[in-house]
Amino acid sequence: MSMAGLAQGIFIATVLVLAWGVWGLSRVRRVSQLPDMLPAGAPKVSVIVAALNEEATIEPAMRSLLALDYPNLEIVAVNDRSTDGTGAILDRMAGQDPRLRVLHIAQLPPGWLGKNHALHAAAAVASGDILLFTDADVVYERSALRRTVAYFAANELDHLTLFPDMHAQSGAAGAMVLGAAMFLLLRHPIWLLRRSKRVYFGAGAFNMVRASAYRAWGGHEPLKLEVLDDLMLGRLVKRLGLRQDALVSPGSVKVEWYADAPAMVKGLEKNGFANMDYSLAHVVASSALILFVRYFPYVGLVTTSGRTWWFCLGAIVGDLVAHAHALRLTSLHARCLLWVPLNPALMVYTMLRSTYITLRSGGITWRGTFYPLDELRRAHAQGSAQPAGEVQVTPR
Repeated sequence: MSMAGLAQGIFIATVLVLAWGVWGLSRVRRVSQLPDMLPAGAPKVSVIVAALNEEATIEPAMRSLLALDYPNLEIVAVNDRSTDGTGAILDRMAGQDPRLRVLHIAQLPPGWLGKNHALHAAAAVASGDILLFTDADVVYERSALRRTVAYFAANELDHLTLFPDMHAQSGAAGAMVLGAAMFLLLRHPIWLLRRSKRVYFGAGAFNMVRASAYRAWGGHEPLKLEVLDDLMLGRLVKRLGLRQDALVSPGSVKVEWYADAPAMVKGLEKNGFANMDYSLAHVVASSALILFVRYFPYVGLVTTSGRTWWFCLGAIVGDLVAHAHALRLTSLHARCLLWVPLNPALMVYTMLRSTYITLRSGGITWRGTFYPLDELRRAHAQGSAQPAGEVQVTPR
């Protein structure tokens, strides 16, 4: 194919993806736009938080949960083998508010990822009709739980997740966060969750599930060695034929995913290869495709002329417009758009680095514990191959 043909193809693809994404996201409701009302009967909600060495973020997160205006609430916080002040902070806060219950875990049993085990253990003692799994660095707007529970109940859902309002301190980190968000939304278009049996989603910042369904499928037991436990929970829900939906949450559910680019590269060390299903072929193919599609227009700007040059420019502008549209769903500063041209290289580097480290070491090290790659691959493959209906859960 000629340069002109490639440029035209990339331009058309960019426009189509942009139009599809803008249309799709316009159909996803915002938490802040949900009715400001209590659900009938105000079912009890258990908010479950796992924390390992989170003394820097745990108190603001807990205070935002305790400030929620939902009347029938309990919070189960897990101090999962922390060696810093996390446990002491949680115990102090629990002494000030009886709605907060603290569970201390001193030892990780074999065959489990730490966070997955902590969430499973907390859910076992939770008494709510609805369970909300969230992270230890997420901050909630006061009415967020009331609005989402009302939506959950009114739509008779089994699983409600959302795309959190993300922010970052540096422009490079913001661009990487924005790029990762767009990559996730393209792989998991949340606007199709109610229509498609194959599309699924889940987010560690907010995974709300019906407690009876969660216990019927075995809690986090089927996910005990899933690195992407939040996303795989969404996959499990869909495979069981249950009702799933997603929202977006600018201004309502906020999280600083990573403060800067080096922290994000380091933090995704365990996730990058897992996102590619632990497949080297997927990593190579995805890396090549990302670099080619995203950088071909820039090469074309300096090597072509005429109509081809304009197609290349159009593709670049379309890409920036797509990032700017996604930016509206976050608290990221507009300056991160300046880093968008470097984003594909940063994303590919992060994915290749994760793959190399995982293959070289034969597994991942997460929070001080080593998990062999063979076990992770086997658990992930079993989850992928599990036939729908193998676990009997009665839909609502």
